[in-house]
Amino acid sequence: MEIKKIAEILDARIVCGEDLIDKEIHCGFASDLMSDVLTLDSEGLVLVTGLANLQTIRTAEMADITCVVFVRDKTVTPEMRKIAGENNMVLLECRYSMFRTIGKLYEAGLAPVY
Repeated sequence: MEIKKIAEILDARIVCGEDLIDKEIHCGFASDLMSDVLTLDSEGLVLVTGLANLQTIRTAEMADITCVVFVRDKTVTPEMRKIAGENNMVLLECRYSMFRTIGKLYEAGLAPVY
């Protein structure tokens, strides 16, 4: 599933990485615990989280995550946008709850990590 399709499904706002929205995403993972994210070994992963801070961007960078969806109307800061841009990440802001967000993505055919 392309990132632009994820944004469309979630009525999400693309706040960083507009030029990368044609990238393919193979699976999704939802967590607010960045230690759980660091245990993943999946290529083409979208991270769904409500933890909107620089730690999330740094964790995504270390885990080679292409796309991060911030749920519950969380806002991306300019510093988060800068670091994500330097690391070729796409950041999306979504108004839905985490439960609804992952449900919509699963219903649309996005596979879970496990």
